[in-house]
Amino acid sequence: MPENLSRAQQVASELENELLAARTPVGTSLGRRTDLMERFGISPTVCNETLRILRDRGLVTVRPGPGGGIFVASVPPQVRLGALDLWFSGTGTDPLDLFEARTHLEDTLTSVAVDRAGPRDVRDMEWALEEMRAANEPRAYLDANLRLHLAIARAARVPVLAGMYEALAAIISGSLTRAELLPGHEEMYEHNVAVHAEIVAAIRDGNREALEKAMVLHRQDLVRATDPSRSPVQNDDAVVLS
Repeated sequence: MPENLSRAQQVASELENELLAARTPVGTSLGRRTDLMERFGISPTVCNETLRILRDRGLVTVRPGPGGGIFVASVPPQVRLGALDLWFSGTGTDPLDLFEARTHLEDTLTSVAVDRAGPRDVRDMEWALEEMRAANEPRAYLDANLRLHLAIARAARVPVLAGMYEALAAIISGSLTRAELLPGHEEMYEHNVAVHAEIVAAIRDGNREALEKAMVLHRQDLVRATDPSRSPVQNDDAVVLS
C-alpha cells in the first residue's frame, strides 16, 4: 500500500503540474481512467487513488457513463509575490486572504520588535536572511522569507500574535504546490533581499526611523491574483508582501 500511495502521489503531482503549466481551462477532458492507466503504466488501484487525491484538491471531477470521464474541475488558486508566481491547493481559504492577514500582522509585529528584539532574535533574523541570499530555487526563497518574518514576530514578545503569524505561515507553506520565477527576477530578488537586510539592521539598531523607511520599500511588492477573472489589487488598498 505505501508503494501504491507513493506512486499515486507522484502521478497526481505530475498531472497537477501539467494543468498549472498549461493553464488548462475548467471543463477540459483528461480522458478516461483507462487512458491514465495506459499513459502512466499504473494499476486500477493506483489510478483510483490518484483521482481521489486530485478530487480532494478540487482539481478534477469524474463523470460516469457515456460521455463521461475525467474533467478539470477548477484552476488552483494562484498569486504573484514579487518575483514569484505561486500556486496553492484548496484549503478553504483564499490565499490572498491569508497573505493580507499576514501583511497586517507583519506590520504590527515588526513595529514592536524594533523596541523588544534581543541579540538572539537578531541572530535568528540574520540566519534567515542568509538563507534568503543563498536560496537557489523559489520554494527555498519563500520558506526563508517566512522564517525571517517569523523570527521578527517572535522578537515582538506578543505570543498570541506570534502564534497567529506562525499558523498563517504554516498554512501558506503547507498549501503551496508550485512556485515559479518570473522573467527578469534577478533585479527583483536583489532588491527584495536588500530591503529585508535594511529591516533587520533597523531592528538590530533599534532605529525606528530607518525601519519605517524600509517598511515603505517592503510594501512595494504586490501580491495579486493572476486569474484574469479576479479584479486586480490596486495600490491604494494593496495586499502586499515581500
